[in-house]
Amino acid sequence: MSENFGSSGQIQPLSIGNVVSAAVRLYRSHLKTYLNLAAIAHLWILVPIYGWAKYAAISGLISRLAFGELIYQPEGVQTAKNHINPRLWSFLRVGFQVGISMLLIYFGMAIVGGLIGALIGGVLGGILGVSAGITATIMAVIVTVVLVLLGLTWFYSRWIIAEVPLAVEENINGGESVARSWELTKASVFRIQGVVLVAFIVTLPLLFVLNYIPSLFLINLEPGSTIYSIVYFISWVGSLIGGILVLPFWQAIKAVLYLDLRSRREGLGLQLREPPSQDFR
Repeated sequence: MSENFGSSGQIQPLSIGNVVSAAVRLYRSHLKTYLNLAAIAHLWILVPIYGWAKYAAISGLISRLAFGELIYQPEGVQTAKNHINPRLWSFLRVGFQVGISMLLIYFGMAIVGGLIGALIGGVLGGILGVSAGITATIMAVIVTVVLVLLGLTWFYSRWIIAEVPLAVEENINGGESVARSWELTKASVFRIQGVVLVAFIVTLPLLFVLNYIPSLFLINLEPGSTIYSIVYFISWVGSLIGGILVLPFWQAIKAVLYLDLRSRREGLGLQLREPPSQDFR
C-alpha cells in the first residue's frame, strides 16, 4: 500500500505501526547485507576509539542504505561507503555527544527524582506515621522511576536520528547532524516515543532469549569458577548475536523516521510504498 509523504495538501505523518512495519520490510528484504554490516560493526567495538568510530559509521551506513531504498535511489554498499568513510570521526562525535548528554540527563533526573521521592516520603511519614510513610515512599519511588524513564525517552526521541543526517546529507558535520535531529523531531516527540516503545516490544523476545536469560544464570554462580566462565561466555556470545540482529532494525526505523520527518517539515514530495519487487512481499 502506498503511504504518500508529499501531496498538495497537508502532509500527514506515518502512524507508529507504519513506521515499524516499513522498517521490518526493509530488514527482511536486505537481511544478508544488513546483518553482514552489523556483524562487522560489532566486531569493531572490541577496538577502542577507532573501532567505536567504525561501529558508529557502519550504523550510519545501514541507515543510508535503507534511506536510499525508501526513495527508490538504492546504492551499493561500496558507493555508500565512499560517502560515509570520510566522515568517520564525525560519527564518533555524534555518538559521544548524544551518549554523554543522555548520561548526564540520567544522573540529573535520578538525583532530582530521588530527592523529590525522599521529600515526599519524609513529609507523608511525619504526617501519617511510619508505616504509611514507608508505603508512600515506595509509591514515590515508583512514580519517580516512571517519570525518569519518560524523561529519558523524551530526550532520546529528540536525538534518535542524530547520525542519519550525517549519513545522508551533504556539507554537514557531527554537531550539525545532532542539531538537525533536534530540529526535525521537535513536533513529533510523543509519536516517536510510541515508535520506540513498539520497536522495543518487537525486539524484546529476541533480547530476552539471547541477552537476559543467560545473564540470569550468572547470579547464582560463583565468580571465577569454570561453570561461571562458560555461562559468562555463552551470555557474551548471546548478547553479541542479539546486538547484530537488532542493530539493522533500529537503523531502518531511523531511516523511515528521518524520511517521514523531512517530508512533512520540508515537503520533499517523496513516497514510501511497496516497490514492484518480490523482496517486500
